[in-house]
Amino acid sequence: MPGFEIFGDEEKKEVMDVLDTGVLFRYGFEGTRKGHYKALEFEKRLGNITGAGFSHLCSSGTAALCTALAACGIGAGDEVIIPPFTFVATFEAVISAGAIPVFGEIDETLCLNPDRLEAVCTPRTKAVVPVHMCGAMARIDEIKKFCDQKGLILLEDACQSLGASFQGKALGTFGLAGCFSFDAVKTVTCGEGGGIVTDSRGVYDLCDQFSDHGHDHLGGPDRGADDHPIIGTNYRISELNAAVGLAQLNKLPLILDIQRKNKKAIKDAMTDLPGVSFRYLPDPFGDSASFLSFFLPTQERARQVAANLAANGIPCPYWYDNNWHYYKKWHHLKQLKGPARLALELADNLPDYKNLVLEESDAIMKRTISMQIMLSWSQTDIDRRIQAIVKSFKA
Repeated sequence: MPGFEIFGDEEKKEVMDVLDTGVLFRYGFEGTRKGHYKALEFEKRLGNITGAGFSHLCSSGTAALCTALAACGIGAGDEVIIPPFTFVATFEAVISAGAIPVFGEIDETLCLNPDRLEAVCTPRTKAVVPVHMCGAMARIDEIKKFCDQKGLILLEDACQSLGASFQGKALGTFGLAGCFSFDAVKTVTCGEGGGIVTDSRGVYDLCDQFSDHGHDHLGGPDRGADDHPIIGTNYRISELNAAVGLAQLNKLPLILDIQRKNKKAIKDAMTDLPGVSFRYLPDPFGDSASFLSFFLPTQERARQVAANLAANGIPCPYWYDNNWHYYKKWHHLKQLKGPARLALELADNLPDYKNLVLEESDAIMKRTISMQIMLSWSQTDIDRRIQAIVKSFKA
C-alpha cells in the first residue's frame, strides 16, 4: 500500500487508450471512443473480484458513501451508527444525507463492537455503518446478525480494505451495499475514485442514477433522451481516472501478496518485544495487510514508542492524537461548523457531540500504534526497519 508504488507501463497504456480517443467522459460518444469503456470495465472487474452482483464506480470514496446512503433510503432524521475511529468522510456522508451520526464503541478489532450496538440503538436508528479500518475486518458476521434481528440496514465502509475478506467472502458484500475508496493513497488508486458494490438491482439502479444527476442511462446514444427518475448530483468518475484504476485493479493479487509477505516479516520480528500485543483479526487469512496495528500496555508507553519510532526514521500513526481519524480531534463536528449546521441543530435527536465520551474506545486508542506496510520495501529495507523497531523499544 499504496498502489502508486507500482505504477508502470500498464497504467500508461490504459490512459493512452483514453487520450487517443479524446473521450474522457464515461458515457456516450460511442462513435469515437473506439470501444474503450474504462469505467465500465473497472466495474465488471470489481464485481468479479468481490463476487457482488452489481458494482458502480464514482468520483471518490466519499461520493460512494453519499451515493450508497441515498440509494439505501437513508435520509433526514435517521440515526446511523458509526465508529469513532474512521476517516471523517464517514460522518460527513451521513450528515450530507440529512441523517444523524451516532457513535458506538469499538473493540480490539479497531472496528465497531457488536456487543455495544444495543446501547446506542433507538427507534430512530435506520442503519449501521461498520468501517473496516486499516485493511482488516470488523466482527462483521455478528454486526450483520444484529442488523438482521433489528431490521436495520447494513452498509459497509470498506474504503480502506479492498481485497480483504471474512471467511472467504469479500468485505463490502455482507450488507445491502459496500463502499470502497480508490484515492491517491489506497491499495488500488485511480488518483481519485470510489466504488459501490451490492447484490440489489434496485440499489444499483439508484446508485447509477443518483451519481449522474438522476439519469436513467436508458436513452441510448442520445444522452438527452435519458429520463430522470430521481433527483441526483454529479459524482461521476472520468475515463482517465478509471483507466489508471483499471490497470491497478488488475495488480491487486500482486499487491496483496507483497503486503502480506512484508507484514509477516515485521510482525514476526515484533512478536517477542516487551508489552506488545496485536490487533484482533476475526479472520487472519482475510487481512489485506495494509497496516500492522499493535497495542502497548499504557498510553504513556504508546506515546513514547511512537516518538522513538519517528526519531528512528519510521514514523507511525498514533491514532489517539490524530486530527482526521479519531473523534477526539473532530472539533468541527463538535461545534457543528459547516453548511449543514442548521439542519442538524433542528434535529431533536441530535447527540451531544461536544461532551461525547467513549471510554472503551479511548482505552483502546490510547494504546494503539499502526505501521503502514509498503510495497516498495526491499529485503534490506525490511531488515533496517526491524532494527529500528527493536531500537525504539529499548529506549
